[in-house]
Amino acid sequence: MSATPTTPRGSTSIELSISGMTCASCAGRIEKKLNKLDGVQADVNYATETAKVTFPAEMAPDELVAVVEATGYRATLPSQAPGEPGESDDGPAARDESASLRQRLVVCALLTVPVVLLAMVPAVQFDYWQWASLTLASPVVVWGAWPFHRAAWTNGRHGAATMDTLVSLGVGAAYLWSLWALFLGGAGMPGMHMTLRLLPERGTGAHEIYLEVASAVSVFLLGGRYLEARAKRQSGAAMRALLDLGAKDVAVLREGAGEARIPISQLVVGDVFVVRPGEKFATDGVITQGTSAVDASMLTGESVPVEVRPGEGVTGGTVNAGGRLLVRATRVGADTQLAQIGRLVQDAQSGKAPVQRLADRVAAVFVPVVMVLSLLTLLGWLASGAGAATAFTAAVAVLIIACPCALGLATPTALLVGTGRGAQLGILIKGPQILESTRRIDTIVLDKTGTVTSGAMSVLDVVAADGTDSSQVLALAGALEAASAHPIAAAIAASARARIGDEPLTEVQDFASHDGFGVSGVVAGHAVVAGRRTWLESQWAQYAGADLLSAADAAQAKGHTPVWVGWDGAVRAVVVVADTVKPSSHEAVVALRSLGLRPMLLTGDNARAARAVAESVDIPAADVIAEVLPADKVAVIRRLQAQGRTVAMVGDGVNDAAALAAADLGLAMGTGTDVAIEASDLTLMRGDLRAAADAIRLARATLRTIKGNLFWAFAYNVAAIPLAAAGLLNPLIAGAAMAFSSVFVVTNSLRLRRFNPR
Repeated sequence: MSATPTTPRGSTSIELSISGMTCASCAGRIEKKLNKLDGVQADVNYATETAKVTFPAEMAPDELVAVVEATGYRATLPSQAPGEPGESDDGPAARDESASLRQRLVVCALLTVPVVLLAMVPAVQFDYWQWASLTLASPVVVWGAWPFHRAAWTNGRHGAATMDTLVSLGVGAAYLWSLWALFLGGAGMPGMHMTLRLLPERGTGAHEIYLEVASAVSVFLLGGRYLEARAKRQSGAAMRALLDLGAKDVAVLREGAGEARIPISQLVVGDVFVVRPGEKFATDGVITQGTSAVDASMLTGESVPVEVRPGEGVTGGTVNAGGRLLVRATRVGADTQLAQIGRLVQDAQSGKAPVQRLADRVAAVFVPVVMVLSLLTLLGWLASGAGAATAFTAAVAVLIIACPCALGLATPTALLVGTGRGAQLGILIKGPQILESTRRIDTIVLDKTGTVTSGAMSVLDVVAADGTDSSQVLALAGALEAASAHPIAAAIAASARARIGDEPLTEVQDFASHDGFGVSGVVAGHAVVAGRRTWLESQWAQYAGADLLSAADAAQAKGHTPVWVGWDGAVRAVVVVADTVKPSSHEAVVALRSLGLRPMLLTGDNARAARAVAESVDIPAADVIAEVLPADKVAVIRRLQAQGRTVAMVGDGVNDAAALAAADLGLAMGTGTDVAIEASDLTLMRGDLRAAADAIRLARATLRTIKGNLFWAFAYNVAAIPLAAAGLLNPLIAGAAMAFSSVFVVTNSLRLRRFNPR
């Protein structure tokens, strides 16, 4: 299984907020510096502006902050535990950096438009127009491009070069050249004219000025950075919306004080709080009074409310759609399901897919290589005798056209949007490495109970041996099974409670669960067992009678499950239990098959029952593996993998956890047990098997977007830099193309926000 990396023993993990990064090279630099520390493993994410760092427990977090700041950037420690309310307000994703960029962009654009018109339209040129252009362009080059100059200076002080270095050098060179031409060359004389130049002219350059290049490139890049900041903020909107779902305050019932409204941060486990119609559940809890319908669409993606009653659990952030409820808090703060979901999504967003590693390596050496190429371009043109203007123009174009930003944004932005959209649909992707697994799988193994079937078992019949009363069978079997968490046991216990009315079930003594075989215990002085016939018969010499065997065979022929019950050394009865196939399971199997997967059914149930369920969802009998003990489910997965298959597993129970971990891709139903969810790669918050197909589609769509982004980022630089070096790109056009490349990558990722599962 592609598991999410765990923290090594004796180490601590922390997520730092990083500010001051302007491109992927910045992130690579910080990551390299942090990883040089003994025992430190760091992943720096440019898109989310965070650094996820694992470090020795004896190391102070302030040391990490000091290293980042010594590199020329700013780092802040988290002020709250991950997932607690308020985090979304403090994180870097929440800061609207686009506001200041927008102001700078508007002013610079207004100043630049006349500069470009004067330089390229001879009809509007007047005597000494070039000096008017200098007056208008200077604020743009100095103040407008100041973020680039400042970052370049900061990085230069620490011996590093980033994208800002390229931009600052390009803009500064164009401006300084223009100053030289105006004051020392012939460009400042009256009667000087220029024309529209899509390609650079060849000549000495003494009469050429590039003020329109310096100012327009600054505006283009400011515009690109503004659009990039807006798009990055939009890409994290789903995550911020998820963390903002929780209630802010809650009405608590305190003994002797009545009802009092308090901030959610003051709520503690065991408090009983009031939830009125239309209000959100403040935290996870158990209903103590009242019945209602709960809108859990924010967790499951399903709009149909779920009926709840006393004794049933509810999740914080869901909405009470019906009557007034009293709820006892069972988990608060970072322990709630909503907070855990938030952490899972954040971990996935801050990680790196394997495909991103190549981009990181390229970005780390990209800027120095571009600077060398620019210098070689300058020297090459000068050596060819083409003139200083041509050489200068080509060299500046190389500096400006290069863009490592697109490489750095390709993976993180797609992950931000894809995982955020998944959270909205009730699909939790635990890590970016999971995306590769979804592409490779060809076989998907489905657990039967609770996955393909509803898991809501019910007792259809009780067949007792001669001389045995069916009421006694239910009373003893129900009391025994009440101590088990298995769905079949719950059905028998529920049927027993319904039969005896308001009286409580007899308490069981010496209860024991025998995995895959059954349960045993002492009820009302009787040694009672319930489970498989072969196991019961192996305990005693007295075997089941022909009438019980006939009843069991008839039940199995219909796909029902016979549970054998015995006490005091004899097999006494068969309790027939049935589980219904979920209405959506057949559609889900068809959808999985359309994705190129081979669905298989895996169950510990008898072969006849398994085949009946498989037939109803169109799975061939050859793809049914029945009567498998929990411990053997892993062996089944291993056997399929040994046959050369890449296997996904969908399950929901404790007995599925090992198989989920062993599979190449584990998908846990969110309605299942915590241990199964923990062992899986993908969590499906809905109890609907169609979500498995939706999750695979979304993961594959996210991976396709990442690869498309990386292809564009690589192709852009491979094609554009040679054109610029050959003198075929005006620096102004190069600046526009460079800004467009980053915006394209981010907006392409934003298309995932419209992902529709069906």
